[in-house]
Amino acid sequence: MSIIKRVDPRRPFHITPAGLRRIVLGEAAESAALHGGAGVATRQPAGKVARLGRAPVRWLMAVAHADRGRIGEPQRQAIAAAALLAAPDTGVVAVVLGPLEEDLAPFGADRIVVLADLDAATFQPEREVAAVGAEIAALDPAHVFMADTADADGDLARRLAVAHNATTAAHVVEIDRAHVGVRWSGGVLARAELPRFVLLEAGAVDTALPFVGAGERAEPSRPATAAPIAVCRDLGITEADATTVALEEADFIVSAGNGVQNVATLEALAGTLGAAIGASRVAVDDGKFPRDKQIGATGKTVSASAYVAVGISGAVQHLQGIKDCRYVIAINKDAGAPIVKRADLTLVGDAEELMQAVLTRIAQARAQHEIPEAAP
Repeated sequence: MSIIKRVDPRRPFHITPAGLRRIVLGEAAESAALHGGAGVATRQPAGKVARLGRAPVRWLMAVAHADRGRIGEPQRQAIAAAALLAAPDTGVVAVVLGPLEEDLAPFGADRIVVLADLDAATFQPEREVAAVGAEIAALDPAHVFMADTADADGDLARRLAVAHNATTAAHVVEIDRAHVGVRWSGGVLARAELPRFVLLEAGAVDTALPFVGAGERAEPSRPATAAPIAVCRDLGITEADATTVALEEADFIVSAGNGVQNVATLEALAGTLGAAIGASRVAVDDGKFPRDKQIGATGKTVSASAYVAVGISGAVQHLQGIKDCRYVIAINKDAGAPIVKRADLTLVGDAEELMQAVLTRIAQARAQHEIPEAAP
């Protein structure tokens, strides 16, 4: 298993401003209204109230793996889907595997159960199935929602469905209280009744809810029997070169634009940070980078946790390609460049000078043991 964190390479579906809509294989598909026949607004009102006003008599469940104390956008959408489908007397419980440091109430969770010792970095499917199975047995949720990812969540969802011999729908791109729609070959949208286990494609649900969940933490249930016998053995993590990871799967990307004159410095920065290398269309057209490194509307769409844009002005086509990135850091000499509006942090100055300064600071921090040494 590679130490390089990867993200789901399947591109998310888009949601229009009109409500719970999604683009399914090139065609817009509107879901039925999920709350009292009214559409679901994508803009959150200023003073949101709790959805659940009384003690729940039944439950819906969402299960998600956490990464560095947070869950990803597809996992948040799974929780939001449960909240949107929940009746007034139905609570939403979010079962999170791994340490959690964020509040899930904004995504509709009324109860939060954290299984902190089940980290996704260690492959232990039997323990995960047993632990989540205990929560399912305790609350008997009518439906269980999970993100249909290529890694931990997707694998666990299928194991749970088999263990419970339950009806299941994967690759769900459309959902309401009565049915689910899944993408099929040839552009066909196949529909079926809402099953017990729902595996959602990224982008199927909008997380901008008009209400909040109670967000109460609860102690986990534990299996009464002994720990299951493992049939899989985790051989640990092996190092991999970040440059070999496809940009669609890269979790950390350093990207170059027209402002980068010394490609070697950018490559050194990416290597020091353990990041994949991307580029804007202008940088690719100039011959500085191969075409498969191009990010943007006419290149690749990425969803990295961290995206460092060096010397990239931020044309609308490029911004389209990084719209799903969690954090964007811009290095640019123009404080008024469009990329600055998108960035969470901006360093204003010459690209070469700032990259050299960052490299120097990282080397100093490692020499003083402020941060771990670079991988060999």
